[in-house]
Amino acid sequence: MGSWLVDELVERGHQVVNVDSLLGGYERNVNKGCKFVKMDLREKEEVMKITRGVDVVFHLAAYAAEGQSFFSPIAINDINVRPMNNLLVAAVNSGVERFVFTSSMAVYGSQPPPFNEDMPRKPEDPYGVGKVYCEMMLEIFSRTYGFEFNIVRPHNVYGPRQNIADAYRNVLGIWINRIMGGKPPQIYGDGKQTRAFSYIEDVIPPLANAGFDEKCVRQIINIGSNEVVTVNDACHAVLSAMGSSLVPEYADERPGEVKHAYCTIEKSERLLNYKTQHRLTDGLKKMVHWAGEVGHQEPTYTLPLEITKKAPRVWLEKLL
Repeated sequence: MGSWLVDELVERGHQVVNVDSLLGGYERNVNKGCKFVKMDLREKEEVMKITRGVDVVFHLAAYAAEGQSFFSPIAINDINVRPMNNLLVAAVNSGVERFVFTSSMAVYGSQPPPFNEDMPRKPEDPYGVGKVYCEMMLEIFSRTYGFEFNIVRPHNVYGPRQNIADAYRNVLGIWINRIMGGKPPQIYGDGKQTRAFSYIEDVIPPLANAGFDEKCVRQIINIGSNEVVTVNDACHAVLSAMGSSLVPEYADERPGEVKHAYCTIEKSERLLNYKTQHRLTDGLKKMVHWAGEVGHQEPTYTLPLEITKKAPRVWLEKLL
């Protein structure tokens, strides 16, 4: 998402400082019209340096892995929480005017969907707990120090440039990569889970709007597709887009997985001019075409499992 957002901001004529550790990304995606700084946002002093003279902060950096966070809670929340603390302190000391935080619908937990922005925060996984911490810290610091903010909660964003090598997250990318490697896609549980997969090109323009539009100041806004599908349907859509005759394999449910997760989007339509322009089949055609150009990737297991009890077998034995 970060590289797409940089493209959008550069196209709109903004001067952009793009910061990324490249833990899950690639330098080939960096826009040549920005100033690129390769660094880890956990480095407090370096964060202070890169925020000097900055008017708007878009904070998208995270290790977005709800399922894995049960098994790697220390590493994942170190990556997700410490950078937020560093950025908030730096933003206050540098006089940042607005802070846009990309959160997650994991903050809603398993409340009955569709999730709306007025629902309480009830996360049910360590990743979601970390996102709640970040949201609340942003609200507290904004009240205390007076800068503007908004919180955007995307849901299940996919598309070109996604790290399809990641073995732990981004299910559509995992399936595409497995199929390109001649392996069947794998589904945890019965596949009746429901999600709203959101195509990257639909999400990015409204996300960019969040940094500048006055209507959305101090607002929490869901953003993503209004097309709700089952995991089974999504899997078959991937197979169809790739022209594959493979058949999905089913594995045990993952511990703590939320069964149904999708959001209302009326607020993003009203405040950010969001529109669902790509149905899942449309977005998958573009993503599959891009993946074909990139080619099959050797799966990577970036963060080690700190707990192995109840972990999926494909993770433990690195079968992806």
